Amino acid sequence: MARRRPELLCGAVALGCALLLALKFTCSRAKDVIIPAKPPVSFFSSRSPVLDLFQGQLDYAEIIRQDSEVVLLFFYAPWCGQSIAARAEIEQAASRLSDQVLFVAINCWWNQGKCRKQKHFFYFPVIYLYHRSFGPIEYKGPMSAVYIEKFVRRVMKPLLYIPSQSELLDFLSNYEPGVLGYFEFSGSPQPPGYLTFFTSALHSLKKDYLGTVRFGVITNKHLAKLVSLVHSGSVYLHRHFNTSLVFPREIMNYTAENICKWALENRETLFRWLRPHGGKSLLLNNELKKGPALFLFIPFNPLAESHPLIDEITEVALEYNNCHRDQVVERLLQHLRHVDTPVFESLAPEAPAQLPDPPLITMSPCCNTVVLPQWHSISRTHNVCELCVNQTAGGVKPSSVSVPQCSFFEMAAALDSFYLKEQTFYHVASDSIECSNFLSSYSPFSYYTACCRTISRGVMGFLDSEHELFETPAITFSSLEKKYEVESPSSVPHIEENRFLFPGVDVESTSFTGLSCRTNKTLNIYLLDSNLFWLYAERLGAPSFTLVKEFAAIVDVKEESHYILDPKQALVKFTLESFIQNFSVLYSPLKRHLIGSDSAQFPSQHLITEVTTDTFWEVVLQKQDVLLLYYAQWCGFCPSLNHVFIQLARLLPADTFTVARIDVAQNDLPWEFMVDRLPTVLFFPCNRKDLSVKYPQDLPITLPNLLKFILHHSNPEPAPQSLANPTTKECQQSEEALQQGHISHLEREIRKLRAELRALHSAQAQVEAQLASARRDEHRLLRQKQTLEQQHSLLRLHSEQLQALYQQKTGQLEEVARRLQELADASENLLTENAWLKILVATMERKLEDKEGAETLATPKEAHTDHPEPVGEPRVPGGNPPSSNVSATLASERSHENRTD
Repeated sequence: MARRRPELLCGAVALGCALLLALKFTCSRAKDVIIPAKPPVSFFSSRSPVLDLFQGQLDYAEIIRQDSEVVLLFFYAPWCGQSIAARAEIEQAASRLSDQVLFVAINCWWNQGKCRKQKHFFYFPVIYLYHRSFGPIEYKGPMSAVYIEKFVRRVMKPLLYIPSQSELLDFLSNYEPGVLGYFEFSGSPQPPGYLTFFTSALHSLKKDYLGTVRFGVITNKHLAKLVSLVHSGSVYLHRHFNTSLVFPREIMNYTAENICKWALENRETLFRWLRPHGGKSLLLNNELKKGPALFLFIPFNPLAESHPLIDEITEVALEYNNCHRDQVVERLLQHLRHVDTPVFESLAPEAPAQLPDPPLITMSPCCNTVVLPQWHSISRTHNVCELCVNQTAGGVKPSSVSVPQCSFFEMAAALDSFYLKEQTFYHVASDSIECSNFLSSYSPFSYYTACCRTISRGVMGFLDSEHELFETPAITFSSLEKKYEVESPSSVPHIEENRFLFPGVDVESTSFTGLSCRTNKTLNIYLLDSNLFWLYAERLGAPSFTLVKEFAAIVDVKEESHYILDPKQALVKFTLESFIQNFSVLYSPLKRHLIGSDSAQFPSQHLITEVTTDTFWEVVLQKQDVLLLYYAQWCGFCPSLNHVFIQLARLLPADTFTVARIDVAQNDLPWEFMVDRLPTVLFFPCNRKDLSVKYPQDLPITLPNLLKFILHHSNPEPAPQSLANPTTKECQQSEEALQQGHISHLEREIRKLRAELRALHSAQAQVEAQLASARRDEHRLLRQKQTLEQQHSLLRLHSEQLQALYQQKTGQLEEVARRLQELADASENLLTENAWLKILVATMERKLEDKEGAETLATPKEAHTDHPEPVGEPRVPGGNPPSSNVSATLASERSHENRTD
């Protein structure tokens, strides 16, 4: 066809060329167009005290770092928002420390800079500090000027000089663990071990950026003896409640790493600072798992010379954990209270002295707080009583060991007797404190004291500003118990109102000291800077707007509850102690804090009541049936039920029935009303709120189903006969069918539960079998481990033997090689001497042969002496004629010597 019609071939060739040109043009246009990055510009202003290496000159930074004692390197990325936010903080810190510290900022993002090529950071900004040749010390604290300056100053001066006893007490009473080193500077300008101790302080800052271990230096030997330091170079770790330690130089090497590791492993902390970095972390979760936690939010200035509030918190923590009334802790508490302490001999731990038994009449009784039931179901008043077990002066004197505690049987007997006498204190309202004493039915020497007062639930905090409520109460004894009155010591209540209810009780008689060892709800104390982390306080219940950002809250994850200190109260020692005491008692008067929202009423003429945490009890406990919907803003299916509940609210009478809903994402509820899925519907019948019913989850939420559910579980009052409709047979049949269906549904649920129970039993059996198998495997592995250890020891012994044999054979081989070398040298010398001997022998042989030939020639000449000598041969005058054989002999000797060589 191409031969017949050549125009087709030309067209195809032209089309192919056009396609190639189009493809080439398209590929050239499809190439990525890469715009080179713009050259970097200065991140800090030219007037800034920070040296800005905006081209990433890391090598230049290393050069100038060698000339400064302390250097701060600020690695940043120009686009990073946190780097931009930290720029002003770095400049502020540099303006105060630029005369002592070199501040260098390095752009570590430009791809042409050496910093980007050599450093690989996962986040920005990064702050490194160098103290001469030591470093880098990375700073991971808040990007605030005061915190950065505080950390830099601590790197500049990692050791504190302790010149006097008062400063020693200041150092030891601080909440941070203290490490003291004793060095004598009189003998040398730098005593042995001082540089190591100095470096260990820098190591502690490198490992823990919060700086929770303080390092101090003592140069006075008399001051050092107070902390059991005698020898120069010894190191002392102070602990408040455990035995203080001295660095064991005979066990561990005296190095900076070992001193720092020893201090960090054996330190003792009263409370811990928490500084969340703002990202996702398990910091709070890990701390809350340890037990109930007391969170204290206080405004903290790291650069302040004194912190009175922290001193008060330290005093509270020392008293709370001082279980054995240690003398050293008591001295430190006196120092914190600014009480003049006498000159003491030693702060080292001493053996507890045997305290004399106190007079029996002044022994502290064992008390318990009892809350009587409410006088009405909707009442907000209680009778709070303090029940104490006492011993009479004439009774049997208990041993000193059993004085601090009372037995369980005594307290149980006291509670039984108290509830039998409960009607004595059962009043609707009482303006006075009623006290009663009654004898024990188990022991004639024991009696119980109970003091009760009617209080309102609204004043459970017991520390409202209206103190006149508790001023000078008239204490009266019940007439029914006057015959049992015995002159007894005052009871010591644990409730917060004790100082107002019982003015005669001494303030110092409260049993707060060592409370952590006498309760099962021991608190871990944590501090947070409210200037940085007030958002956490707001989430726990603190007000959003307040003049003083001070807040305290107790969170107990195990009990799923938390309590807050009234924000109206000042955060001082007294309120903290009362707050902790109220939490620690068996029947705590503290009220759980629930977070609620101020949601507006639901639209559509308020047919649906919007319930919050504050209004939950008011809505649920009212005298009518309540249908409550649990929902959340993030629940996508929940809004589709709004029209169903609006129709239901229109059908049901508003005076006898309430349709409500609650946002569980914005409101906290008591644990007994929590749900595990959304949406969930609960029905609270009238006058039977404890019989709340949950709407079946497998049943669609429709208007007919909701009406059947409500009618089935409600208990309406019978209507008058004139108004009631006659019940027809069909209604009875439908009701029976509905009940039968409900019964069948319950039977199905029971069968499901039984099947799940059987499955759980089988799973338990499988888990137990797996555990038994794991234990067998563990025993087998232990035996294998022991066998391998024995084999390893045998192999190690065999290796040592082989090593010794190897060394022995190596020595023998070296000796043989040396001897062989000597033999080789001797044989070489012998060969050389042998060659020379051969040459001499050959020479001597030739000479002998020449002499023999000469003698044979001389004999015929002598025989023919009468013949005349040949004519023409010259003669040497006065000598023998030259012999023709001499030259030949010399030539032969030379040739023989050449051959020999």
